[in-house]
Amino acid sequence: MSLNFRFAVVSDLHLALPQTIRDTVSRFHLVEVSVAALEQVLAHLVTLELDFLLLPGDLTQDGEPENHHWLAQRLQQLPFPTYVIPGNHDLVAPVELSRFAGYYRRQGYQDSNQPYYACLPLPGLRLIGLNSNAFCAETGRQLGRLDDEQLRWLEAVLNSSQSLTTLVMVHHNVLEHLPGQASNPLGRRYLLENADTLTSILRRSGVKLVFTGHLHAQDIAHSYDLYDITTGSLVSYPHPYRVLTYRATTSGAELDVDSHRVEALPDWPTLQQTSREWMGQHSASFMLKLLTQPPLNLSIQESEPLLAQLRYFWATVAAGDARFSFPDFPAPVRQYFERFNDLPPADNQATLQL
Repeated sequence: MSLNFRFAVVSDLHLALPQTIRDTVSRFHLVEVSVAALEQVLAHLVTLELDFLLLPGDLTQDGEPENHHWLAQRLQQLPFPTYVIPGNHDLVAPVELSRFAGYYRRQGYQDSNQPYYACLPLPGLRLIGLNSNAFCAETGRQLGRLDDEQLRWLEAVLNSSQSLTTLVMVHHNVLEHLPGQASNPLGRRYLLENADTLTSILRRSGVKLVFTGHLHAQDIAHSYDLYDITTGSLVSYPHPYRVLTYRATTSGAELDVDSHRVEALPDWPTLQQTSREWMGQHSASFMLKLLTQPPLNLSIQESEPLLAQLRYFWATVAAGDARFSFPDFPAPVRQYFERFNDLPPADNQATLQL
């Protein structure tokens, strides 16, 4: 049977109803626009005759029941099915795992006691939604990890029918989207701790497409025959979302990736410019850590003169398809930051051969 379908991905909504918004000086994202941005995106998506919509985690600001209830009810009003998974902001304590599944029984979860699922959005197509949120038993610290029980369940599901085309959705990245991401403490927290185990299972079963979030950046990573398509946050510059078309071909299949942005909102007529400036203003401490921690290990005195040229560095990475040139930087620093120049495939508009 030839599969042809169209779907959308909207990630890291960080939905916050006005009465739930809490301000923190360090946050990169603009939760103030979350409801209006989502409504604009949904208004566009309902015109496209989609087969389904994926939301790969961080649905709410910080797991507020009020925000979860609102979102679940709003998604039920759409003319196409929506499938969700939890992000780290949706589960701020272990007890909330079962509550999350209970909120979204019509968005993938049929068993409220199990925070992961498999379903058939279309004949011949299987979607697997994973939970990458774990908690350290000793410290209570939140981890990006798939527990052993979930991995065994995943292998059993994949082995149950290898004739199905399978899409996987998980919040944490499974492939590196930034150079040295797995070895850098600042980047490692966005990567699944046991990503190698997961990717091995997926490759053995012929899975080629994984959809992630968490990083708040537009990027498509490719390793062998596996693609990790991560989508930036709807409440962070550049406020992106994706529309994807899967087509069967004589040699296999291909996936067209078409990325869009929320350019402006009624109360935010210059959203793109304002959001980029917001990110630039709030990125100095992050960039200082990049400069002073391994592998650069610069002193603060050496780092501070470089910050002005790095003001929009993360905004450029977040937008995808990044191109950098720092001819005035010391050679090791220039080489380090120019490694962030994007590699194929393109991050925003691409056709992937599967």
